[in-house]
Amino acid sequence: MDLFNSQRTIDRSINLIPFHSIKDYIFSSSATIKKFAFANVVGNIVIFIPLGTYLSLIKNNKRTTNLLFIVMTSLFIEIIQGLLGIGASDIDDILLNGLGGFVGILGYTFLMCILRDKIKVRTAITILSAIGLPVLLYLLFAVRLLL
Repeated sequence: MDLFNSQRTIDRSINLIPFHSIKDYIFSSSATIKKFAFANVVGNIVIFIPLGTYLSLIKNNKRTTNLLFIVMTSLFIEIIQGLLGIGASDIDDILLNGLGGFVGILGYTFLMCILRDKIKVRTAITILSAIGLPVLLYLLFAVRLLL
């Protein structure tokens, strides 16, 4: 509904200084801001872990290309947010999303080293996704309620 709100262009926020908002979160004295910061930082990392994992599953041995695709996807999302005045466009979000994608790529690599069979890795990712998605959604919903 923010898209149809006439006040959205007034509230528009763009940060192009790396780690600026993260630094503000860390040094804030407000408990509410610290809770929001934790949810924001962790959420931006966690939300892109599956993309890194699934890209690695589809395009094996293309780590650099996959990471570049993840960063470009995050950049595109932030540009759209800035153009439409929805939320805040922040370079820190791109960095955290890239970190999340990198964690997903490392997770896939770790599973591949342990299981050593692409079919077993695919099965493990399917099971982890089926269990992890509902848990992730619940945690995100619970954190949202606490704010």
